[in-house]
Amino acid sequence: MTLLETGMPGWQVAIWTAVIIVLSAFFVAVEFALMAAKPHRLEERATTPAGRAALKNAGELTLLLAGSQLGITVCTLALGAITKPAVHHALTPLLASVGLPQAVADVASFVLALVFVTFLHLVVGEMAPKSWAIAHPEDSSVLLALPMRAFMTVARPILAAMNAAANWLVRRAGAEPVDELSAGQDPDGLRHLIEHSANVGALTANYRSSLTSALRLRDQTVADVLPPGQRLSAVGVDATLADVQEATLVQRHLRVLLRDGERTVGVVHVRDTLSESDLRRPALGLARDPVRLAAGTGLATALKRIRDARTQLAVVTDGDRELGVITLEDVLPALMPTAIVESGDAPAH
Repeated sequence: MTLLETGMPGWQVAIWTAVIIVLSAFFVAVEFALMAAKPHRLEERATTPAGRAALKNAGELTLLLAGSQLGITVCTLALGAITKPAVHHALTPLLASVGLPQAVADVASFVLALVFVTFLHLVVGEMAPKSWAIAHPEDSSVLLALPMRAFMTVARPILAAMNAAANWLVRRAGAEPVDELSAGQDPDGLRHLIEHSANVGALTANYRSSLTSALRLRDQTVADVLPPGQRLSAVGVDATLADVQEATLVQRHLRVLLRDGERTVGVVHVRDTLSESDLRRPALGLARDPVRLAAGTGLATALKRIRDARTQLAVVTDGDRELGVITLEDVLPALMPTAIVESGDAPAH
């Protein structure tokens, strides 16, 4: 069996070349998957060990990218140390046998070996896995997460030192290094994009208005959407179920507030009273604790808290003073002017 310049038989060189190319493709795919994957989509997949590992990888972006770059560099050097000299050594006698001088054959085989190895590494080891990772960022992130975590366990000490040195250089250049990729544009950039799209006809007036309102959501508070001159559907704290039903009939609101003086202590839905046989029971026994929102609470936070509490209503406060109540019918139009509240309930004000 003929030994090549590397001292290995040709079949061993082929096997090692294939292994190196696969490893290079692995590190390239990890790198581009990390940069293209959306964190919120990875959070949705964090129900499996691989999904949780992918989410951890996304939280250590700079360290994982350093690990990927280290792996790609080692693979490149390995191809240069194993595959290129083997191909060079194999081509030299073939070119000499067709009549080329030995020196010319040696130079030509070196150039051809370099072109072959570079092509193999770029196309198979980098471009193909890069395209796959960009096309399926979350899938590739989850698929490759556990092997990458295993590699990071071994390489973490040297990567941490390299990353610290790189961050020091970044800070010296006047920038602040980050460990997570930005998930999108800033609101001003999005507003500009919406205006441009509307001006060139890519967005209708309705969509433009809806998207602009959605961006304003981050700047609005519950005090901004609190309806003026509210007529609260309320009864005293010692009211009975019959009192709640009567208040509903008079004011046409399905949710009735239980108030102790100027303070709301509970909310009763009239639906809960219909299954009760004794309407003389105190309504406080069926009341739910009200959701309380400070007047300066942002609409996005308010919407989340109302949804999390599985209710439709919240009490707006300014310190110890209650300003009124808001419902989803007050919040959703601020997000989407054409939104329709699906609850079907009339507001409690």
